[in-house]
Amino acid sequence: MIRENKKKFRFSQLFVKLRQWEQMLLHRLVEAKLIHKISDEQYRKKVISIYAGHRGALLVNSNGFSGHFRNGERLFRSRQFDLQGVKNILDIGSGSGPILSHLINYSDAATKITGIDISSVMIARARKRLESKRPRFVLGDLAQLPFSDQSFDCVTCCYALEHVPDARRGIEEISRVLIPGGRVLLFVTEDTFVGAWTSRIWQCQTHNRKSLINLCKTVGFDLKHEFWFTRLHRLLRVGGICVELVKRPANLTSMSDSSGEGIRVAETRPEISMPHLEIEALHGQPVEGETSASNRTRSIVSSS
Repeated sequence: MIRENKKKFRFSQLFVKLRQWEQMLLHRLVEAKLIHKISDEQYRKKVISIYAGHRGALLVNSNGFSGHFRNGERLFRSRQFDLQGVKNILDIGSGSGPILSHLINYSDAATKITGIDISSVMIARARKRLESKRPRFVLGDLAQLPFSDQSFDCVTCCYALEHVPDARRGIEEISRVLIPGGRVLLFVTEDTFVGAWTSRIWQCQTHNRKSLINLCKTVGFDLKHEFWFTRLHRLLRVGGICVELVKRPANLTSMSDSSGEGIRVAETRPEISMPHLEIEALHGQPVEGETSASNRTRSIVSSS
């Protein structure tokens, strides 16, 4: 009886391994490769065109039926990701505004909400859909966030990191604009077969769960929660990666990698040119002018 159970256990382990190899092979065959084949600027323009087109338009209505965002709403409603006491929230990759709608509904009335997106068309769609004057909208890129250091105590970033060719750069930017002890809710497309098909639709990359969490740790974050919406999500990994991260205090941002050398989050960076960015005021009027790059406060009118 014991031998028979051991055989069944070994067979089940072998079956799981074979399924993993099969999924890995199918994922590599299906996943979009465009992000690694063209320049960062060419890819940026491609992403803008995708979201400005019919695929982006579909998000306005489909998000209401999407399990991702309906299940995501539970995190706020149940306070698994608690917004009470948060003063300043940044929503990265706001799109048509599904996460912004949750932030409006579940944050304190005095909480300041900022939404940033790479597509001005998606920002216009979000404004129309939300019909709320609470969010301030900003046109910009996760790879070069147009905000001063430690501007926010909470960040939500949902399905935006996969559009940044260098994921570390994106995570470092989130860390830069977040105060020590600040929290991040991060949704990312996972490197599964379902994720690979998602990448083909949106021309994004996918991320390995373990590797992404380790990357976040090297940048200066600790993993607080790993969320699973349903048992099916956990079993089949069909809902992507959803984690809550906490930024370590400044005196704890140094840690050792496998070589033993210290890795430290950059406190400042040299000036980076940031064309085609427009910070839009609460009522939709652009704020003209540009301040010094040293304090990271930028109000740049789009030249496009």
